[in-house]
Amino acid sequence: MGTAPAFNIMVVGQSGRVGYEALLFAASLRASSPKFAGRLIVVEPQPGPLWPGDPRMPGDLRGALQELGAEIRPFESRDFGAAYPNGNKIEGLLALPEGEPFVFFDSDTLVTGELQEVPFDFDRPAASMRREGTWPEEELYWPGYTATWRALYDRFGLEFESSLDLTQPDEYWQRYLYFNAGWFFGADPQAFGTRFRDYATEIRNDPPEELVLQSLDPWLDQVALPLVIHSFGGGRPGPELSGLDGDVTCHWRVMPLLYARESDRVVEVLEEVTAPNRIKKVLKGHEPFKRFIYQGRGRKVRALFDQSNLPRPERKLRNRIKKEGFWMR
Repeated sequence: MGTAPAFNIMVVGQSGRVGYEALLFAASLRASSPKFAGRLIVVEPQPGPLWPGDPRMPGDLRGALQELGAEIRPFESRDFGAAYPNGNKIEGLLALPEGEPFVFFDSDTLVTGELQEVPFDFDRPAASMRREGTWPEEELYWPGYTATWRALYDRFGLEFESSLDLTQPDEYWQRYLYFNAGWFFGADPQAFGTRFRDYATEIRNDPPEELVLQSLDPWLDQVALPLVIHSFGGGRPGPELSGLDGDVTCHWRVMPLLYARESDRVVEVLEEVTAPNRIKKVLKGHEPFKRFIYQGRGRKVRALFDQSNLPRPERKLRNRIKKEGFWMR
């Protein structure tokens, strides 16, 4: 593999779960990607009318992140805030330096390999394909996948046909450009973030009539993201990016699912990077981390399943963990 050009990484950090996840991300980045040459920027929402409390991280979390070389940048929540926390990944982009390529990761991601060797093409943005057909939802009187997605492309003056995967059948969800917003990248966070915000707020405030039966919460970011990526000349990631959601990163989502289904390598990295005392004393402040990583609950959950033959769909996995009394998030 070649080496990617210099780029910055963005994750969101705020009070509560997301801040602890950001610290875990930072620890795994430093341990697993020693060649990473860019900046790790943790964007942090600031107090304001769209937050009922103070969304900023406490001092011990901030200090631990800065010890790991993270740069904490504030941003104002003007369009989303507590009513739609996924909007942090949209508004936070505007805190990043203009014109410098970026990769965004959800905070509940673990770095398990060398990110600097992933050959990102920042002029062709892409996003995670580790997704299910969550949106749009099939409804009795809905107009169908094609009409729903075409209405969105038309709204923003985008050409629709080239976004389709013609190897997939008509009216099957995988034919249409749809991503998990757990990671995405682009050439300029200011341009990308401005367009992402503009598309998302217009879809929320004035959706096309074809969307009348569709819920946009929590899917708004994943509805707008493919339109943004397509508008910048991007699309589905090629095989050269398979390390993301593969050997290089893992979007683990919640601790019970990490221990139940992820690879031995992911568990090994998790337990190694959380072992140092300076990290442990902070992460133990988050109850799921304390119980699963430090008190052994994770290993008990892992022993319930054969990782090479996991129950499908994910709901069955969750239900088994809940039945045993081990579920936390």
